[in-house]
This record gives sequence, structure tokens and C-alpha cells, in this order.
Amino acid sequence: MTNRNTPASPLVLGAMSFGTLVDEETSFALLDRFVDRGGIWIDTADCYSFWTSETGQGGASEEVLGRWLAARPDARAHVRISTKVGAEPLWPGSWPEHRAGLSPRAIHAAVEGSLERLGVDRIDLLWLHQEDRTVAIEDTVDALAALTVDGTVGRVGASNHPAWRIERARAHARKIGSVPLDAFQLNSTYLRTRPGTLPPGVAHPFGVLSDEQRDFARANGIEIWAYTPLLSGAYDNPAKPVPEVYDHPGTARRLAVLAEIAAARDLGRGQIVLAWQLARGIRPILGGSKLDQLDVAMDAASISLSVEEITLLDEPA
Repeated sequence: MTNRNTPASPLVLGAMSFGTLVDEETSFALLDRFVDRGGIWIDTADCYSFWTSETGQGGASEEVLGRWLAARPDARAHVRISTKVGAEPLWPGSWPEHRAGLSPRAIHAAVEGSLERLGVDRIDLLWLHQEDRTVAIEDTVDALAALTVDGTVGRVGASNHPAWRIERARAHARKIGSVPLDAFQLNSTYLRTRPGTLPPGVAHPFGVLSDEQRDFARANGIEIWAYTPLLSGAYDNPAKPVPEVYDHPGTARRLAVLAEIAAARDLGRGQIVLAWQLARGIRPILGGSKLDQLDVAMDAASISLSVEEITLLDEPA
């Protein structure tokens, strides 16, 4: 399965729908192809995907990954697993009012469950899935510190958090001599929503990568991972319209530049979006459910945009 001569890919395979919308056979095929093409990072969460599962709770994605790892004994040496804690409903139908949250007790219980479902003894990157202001961020960091000290967790990151909370978390980690949060996971794509709106599927007020968050990340050496970078296929699939929240004059200008560059290179618009994100130091998460979609997206990792193309994309006339 693994071709060790294949260059490592900077792209991430998102496993959110594995075990629910994507059946196990297809999930295994996607995972195999991802690794064959140099993929390393696989992203999931303990709550994936409670909104489409028969039980109303998560765990299916991690369970599929666990069975894939068990069936591919050599794979664990070549892949890195990232998973998230904090957003699992306490009972079916209780989200978002009643979710696991980020107390030390909840974090440790969630990690134990993830390790069991994944069939691993270490999580390479553990994410705080969404902020929990009922818990002091310092208490959350203390719980993360215990996990990194004993080697259960390698790195820690945060999804859907404002920059100021991350800075407070990092300051406390430095104070206690712990591993600081070093990764953001946020919604990011080429188009920008209208002010005051959120893209479909983003339920967090700080879930979309802002200029401030990106500036903070760059100044502090924090990795940025982008979820839903391809608008669920809307850049290239005429059957999937661009969501209404992107309907403003700036979008028309950006789509025109995107189409011009894509046509000149005989590439898909989505491939240019991925290449543009990579050029900006952003690691896109791929969430497709078909092998051909995965192949097209992974081809984007080898696209090198010129300075002129990046300037046009950054500042459309």
C-alpha cells in the first residue's frame, strides 16, 4: 500500500463522513489512495458524525479508522492521526446546548474513548474542537499538559477559537512548562463571506479564519489547517451553487481571476484554490468521498503558482 518513494503531501485527509455518509469499503479505498500518494495527516473527531449517525452520537469515523489501521499494520508508521474533543453531544439531540466540553474530566474521558476506537496508544495531534467558556482555559491547558507529558498526545491545537483565547492558553502552557497549542483549524477558502455571515456548516462565531487569526498564527509559528476549502465542490461542480453568503461584488472579481488562471493552466478552479492556500502556508483538509475527487485534489500539491498569479489572486482588480 505504501510507496516510500512518494514525496510527502502537505494535504490532510478529512475523515468526517467515514462510517456514516461514506461506507467502510469506500473509506478504506480513500485512505489507501491517500497514503499511496504520500498523504500523512488524517483528521477526525470523537463527535464525527453525530448529525448523520443512526445513534445521534459520534464515534463512527474513529471506529472506521481503527479498523483500517488494524487491517493495515504497516500504516501506523507512515500516517499521523489528529482527532478532536469537546463537541460530542452528551446525549442524542442535546447539541449544542449540552456537549462534552473542555473540562479536564471531559478531555481525559474523550481521549480514552478515542484511543480505544482508533486502536492506538498515541494521538499525534489533539484538537480542542470548539471553545468552552464555562471552563477556564487554564484548566483545559492543565489537562492537555498531563496528556503530553505522559506521551498520550504529541501536539495540541485548537479549532473554532478566537486568537485571544489561544494566546492565553499558550501563555499558561509556557508558565507550567508544557507543550503550547501550535495549530489552528478553521474554515478557510478563496472566497470571502459577506460581513456578519457564516458559511454553511460553520456554527462557531470564531470558526472562519480571519486576518487577525492568520496574522497571529504567522507571528507565533502556528500551523493553520483549513476545513471546507473547496466549498463542498462548488468551485467546479455546476450542480453545487456557491453558497448565498458569498454573494457580493468581491466574489465576482475573485471568481473571474480564479477562472482566468485555471483556464490558462488547464486546471480546475478548486485545484488553484488549494495551490493558493498552500502558497499562503495553509494546510487544506480534503473531504471528498470519491477516489477521482481525491486524486484531482492531491494533484494540486504539485502546482507552483507564480508570484504574479498569487498577487492577482490576493488582490483581484
